[in-house]
Amino acid sequence: MQAQILRLNLAGQPLEWVSWEEAACLYVRDLVTWTLGGVVQTVHGGINRQGERSRLDLAAIIACGGERMARPRARPPLTNRALFARDEHTCLYCGSWFPLRDLTRDHVQPVSKGGRDVWENVVTACRRCNQHKGNRLLQDLDMELLALPFVPNAAEYLALINSVRIRGDQMEFLRGQFSRPRQEGWLVDGLPIAG
Repeated sequence: MQAQILRLNLAGQPLEWVSWEEAACLYVRDLVTWTLGGVVQTVHGGINRQGERSRLDLAAIIACGGERMARPRARPPLTNRALFARDEHTCLYCGSWFPLRDLTRDHVQPVSKGGRDVWENVVTACRRCNQHKGNRLLQDLDMELLALPFVPNAAEYLALINSVRIRGDQMEFLRGQFSRPRQEGWLVDGLPIAG
């Protein structure tokens, strides 16, 4: 798997993951203002008249400028992959771990009862628990949540969506921007812990 490069704005706020090709374009356009972390990849260019070959070392973390200050997303997009990573591929009703293909998105307050499709109202559920719950409220069943659903901040979201390919220096940087309850013990061995 190809390593991704973490792009920040000038204030050091995480924005997105970029490929080495996109990062090289940012370097060449002179938009990279400062860098952190080790070298992800070295790109070699052509040979000039003096016989010297150009070389570009791409850092793991790059801060880019531009015409205006880019801001991180206020609310990260809700996807099943990010949701399941947030909840550690664990059904938040029975507590069992499941592979991706056996997980579903469950609305704690069902959509049919006014619930919304937002981070704060969805949890990871196995198919059995989701079917058992159906479109009923938890107080109408003998079921309870093992953890409260939450909205990941920008740094947490970027760690969730790239947890398989994240480098140690990138994780260290992002972890410093996690919300306090998740700074310790979250994304241990590449897996997030809900709550």
